[in-house]
Order: sequence, then C-alpha cells, then structure tokens
Amino acid sequence: MVRVEFLGPIGREPMEAEVSSLAELSKLLYEEEELRKWLEKCAVAVNDVMVKDPDLPLKDGDRVSILPPVCGG
Repeated sequence: MVRVEFLGPIGREPMEAEVSSLAELSKLLYEEEELRKWLEKCAVAVNDVMVKDPDLPLKDGDRVSILPPVCGG
C-alpha cells in the first residue's frame, strides 16, 4: 500500500492506495472531480523527494505527498 497525503488547502484526509506507479496513482486520483482541479497544478513528492517522472515506480510503504502551489510575500 502507498500512503497519499494531501497538503495545505486541499482539505482531504490521507488515503492508502494499491498502485505500482505514479501514473497509476494519478489515474486513480483524476477519477475524483474535486481532486482533478488540484492535481493539474500540484507538485508531487515521494518519500519527501520532489519528483516529475509519471512512470516512477512505487513500492509498498512509499509516501506520496500532493503539494498545492503556495505564494508569499
């Protein structure tokens, strides 16, 4: 199982998913309309390392963080 955390204003509780890659997780998350708007502009970290490769393999125990954009002054 992979743990998925939604940070900041996304306002969703963490979930667990049985997936083998970021692409598979993305497909699963995009099925939920309320998440879709966030996913298009969020960064992703796996085990606290920022990643961009959608084909990155995931293994049991990995933690995926969905990071919404932030702004500051």
